[in-house]
Amino acid sequence: MTLTRPLALISALAALLLALPADAERIKDLTNIQGVRSNQLIGYGLVVGLDGTGDQTTQTPFTVQSIISMMQQMGINLPAGTNLQLRNVAAVMVTGNLPPFAQPGQNMDVTVSSMGNARSLRGGTLLMTALKGADNQVYAMAQGNLVIGGAGAGASGTSTQINHLGAGRISAGAIVERAVPSQLTETNTVKLELKEADFSTASMVVDAINKRFGNGTATALDGRVIQVQPPMDTNRIAFIGNLENLDVKPSQGPAKVILNARTGSVVMNQAVTLDDCAISHGNLSVVINTAPAISQPGPFSGGQTVATQVSQVEINKEPGQVIKLDKGTSLADVVKALNAIGATPQDLLAILQAMKAAGSLRADLEII
Repeated sequence: MTLTRPLALISALAALLLALPADAERIKDLTNIQGVRSNQLIGYGLVVGLDGTGDQTTQTPFTVQSIISMMQQMGINLPAGTNLQLRNVAAVMVTGNLPPFAQPGQNMDVTVSSMGNARSLRGGTLLMTALKGADNQVYAMAQGNLVIGGAGAGASGTSTQINHLGAGRISAGAIVERAVPSQLTETNTVKLELKEADFSTASMVVDAINKRFGNGTATALDGRVIQVQPPMDTNRIAFIGNLENLDVKPSQGPAKVILNARTGSVVMNQAVTLDDCAISHGNLSVVINTAPAISQPGPFSGGQTVATQVSQVEINKEPGQVIKLDKGTSLADVVKALNAIGATPQDLLAILQAMKAAGSLRADLEII
């Protein structure tokens, strides 16, 4: 029997994963340092210089209000009742992430996204925009020319477009104006947070740190947070640098199967095993063909020609196959067996759910 291509690919990947040894990872890749994080910033601004592709001001009154407010700040007062019909201006939202330890004068990237009905921001310039944090304080100022990763053109009612034209990016387009205080050097301890909570991995990280810097240096507070006490005569930054480069072999994660009900995708890790079970697979298809038929009356009978519908119903059922899987079967054996009975990725959704309900699937089943 020919294997289906998607399942054949899964089988090959599963065999590769089982063949590869579990390598050690750096503590830097397994954990984050508590208090060392970026902060999201947001601001409202205007993009000017568009080639007639800006907001239709009659449908976006906030764009006109923003322009009038900006011009008043510059000492320009428009007559009352002035109806602005601008096509080269667009209202936008500006977002960015303030890096940890960022200092005033440092540059950061920002993303500019249209919030009105502008057709394109290509060729536009962002005017000076204040970027605020969650505390409503200004932490950066953004301004500059947008770079749009797309293009569009149209004529006589026909248009074409490549990629998205309603959002762009300004590299180094914002200047940091305020620094976020860091508590890293204000406490006597350093706390590491595992990216994925696991008691076994936390214990291994503690053992690796204590083996390198001495017993009592690290203590696991729970399955995620590890408290580290740097030596008194050690530079804090140098100590953290050495700490991050320690190698730790993380424990194997829990057995899990992820099912995407919308696309039929199935992802399993190598910890998935089975108890004894038997799987049967068969397809039932119903085909209905309907064709028009004309009924002609006999000569001189006085009847009328009548159009009718003739339907043919055909039911096809593929013979079912039963595959027995023994206890302790690995991921590679599971995929190989499902390939053997001709299961498609869509079939796996029902098969794995049934195996879980029967208590044979030794894994957490998660449907997204």
